Formats: sequence, C-alpha cells, structure tokens
Amino acid sequence: MTFRGDANFDTSAVSKGGGGGGIGGGTIAVGGGGIITVILVIVSMIFGVDLTGLAPGDPIQPQSQEQSQGSEEVTGCTGADANDPANVTCRMEGGADSMSAFWTATMQSNELQYADPTVQLFSRQVTTGCGDATSAVGPFYCPPDQRIYLDETFFAQMRDQFGAQGGNLAEMYVLAHEWGHHIQNVTGQLGRVQQGDTGPQSSAVRSELQADCYAGAWIAAAPQTADDDGSAPVIEAVTEEQMQQALDAARTIGDDRLQQMGGGGVNPDGWTHGSSEQRQTWLSNGFNGGVGACDTWNAPQV
Repeated sequence: MTFRGDANFDTSAVSKGGGGGGIGGGTIAVGGGGIITVILVIVSMIFGVDLTGLAPGDPIQPQSQEQSQGSEEVTGCTGADANDPANVTCRMEGGADSMSAFWTATMQSNELQYADPTVQLFSRQVTTGCGDATSAVGPFYCPPDQRIYLDETFFAQMRDQFGAQGGNLAEMYVLAHEWGHHIQNVTGQLGRVQQGDTGPQSSAVRSELQADCYAGAWIAAAPQTADDDGSAPVIEAVTEEQMQQALDAARTIGDDRLQQMGGGGVNPDGWTHGSSEQRQTWLSNGFNGGVGACDTWNAPQV
C-alpha cells in the first residue's frame, strides 16, 4: 500500500503513550501446550478484548480504573513519511486518516451515528480501560475506551518470529481489522459474541472473520475514498503484490497455524479467530464484495 506522497494527515486519532518497566503482580501467566489458544480464550472472552494472539506471555491484568496513562498526539505526518518502511507511527496515522474517511461515509450512508476510535501506539506495556497489557498480547481493541492499542514492534515480530511477508498493506490490514471491531461495537454486533463459545463456526470466530471482511472492504475502497477535507484519496491503487502480502498476514495469524507453532497440534474446537483459510477467505470477501458481503452472522458456514 502506497500513500499519496503529498498527503497531509489531519487525523487526531493517533497518539503515543505507555512504556516503562514490567507490570507487577497479579498478571495471568499461561504455560504448557496450546498456550496461544488458551491466551486467546482467556483474554478475548473474560476481558472483552480482541487480540491477534501472536505472542505467548502475560496477557491483561484486569483494572477497574479508566485508562490513565499520559499520551502524546501524533502530528505532522505526510504520505511520504508514511511510505518510509521504518516510520510505523506515520503509517498508522495515514491508515487512520483513510479509515476515518471510509467508515464515516459508510455509516452516514446507512444513517448511523458514528465516531472514530482512537489509536494508541505503545512500547512494552500500557494501561487501558480493559486493564494493564504488555506487548505480548498483540494489537487489540478495548470497547470501554473505544481505542485500538498497538505496540510499534509488533510488525517486526510478525515478520521475524512468525514468518509473515510484511509490507505496508499487511500492517494496515492489522489496523483495519481492529477498526472493524470498533464498527462492531458501534453497531452492537460485538454483543453477539457468547462467552466461552469457540470452534470454527462459533460466535467468536464469526466476529473475527467479520472484522477481517471489514478490513478487506476498506482496502478495496481506500483508493477511491476522498480525504476528510474532500481532497484526493490518501491511498494509491492497491497492487496484486500488496494484496497478497495482506492475505499472507491473514494466513500467518490463523488459529490452526498458531496452534501448530505452539506445539499442541491443531484443535478446531479451540479456535477463537478462525483458520488461515477462513481468515483469507473473508478478507477476500470484503475486498471483492464490500461491506455488504460481511454478514458472517447469518452465513450458514464461515
């Protein structure tokens, strides 16, 4: 994915905050075979937080207080900055700018009230309305905050530890997936997820696949979506190679592949996000069919 070089991003959605030492006391540590799946179930179902679940470790420590860490707004990014492979911060700002324009227009066309989520980039740990989290949990959306949290080192981990091809669109797919959970929160669809419901056709998997589909819908529409100020789209046409990188990222975080990497064998009954094939299929469904193709809840099979 390439940003229009002279684009100036006017979003105030992205901030930076968090960091510091480790979280003390009371964190949930999970060990043994199938660790990744166990983490996914515990964190997603108990704390109401979506995680890609790429890295085993200490997940979220429940907190009663609202997110209180200071954060600093990211400003001054251009499309040229976002195209720099090393500049994750500006790339997230550019993606948020485009997603804001797309979803604002989509929701308005359906006469639905809408406000963007915020995006917080952090390092090592962060305090949220869903509890304290470390970078081990991966990107996630916290409904009480209406905020997406993402450790800036996550994409390097996807490449180096989990073998993803990488690329700008692969990174934007992750952000767009979490933004999709915000759309589900706004429209009430997150409430359809039943606690403890797992498996290939479960409500948990249907929710995740819908978020993948929403990401695909945004990818297809972004090059035709005018910026918030009515200027040209901030995203240039998506190439086949870039789309393949996004599909590869979806494959990388499939439940079956993560279970295999965890050493416990493939157990479909434990799936919470969908297999590699399911995730690629629904990302493609959104890309080819738009938002209207994303009704995973009424699909006989996903």
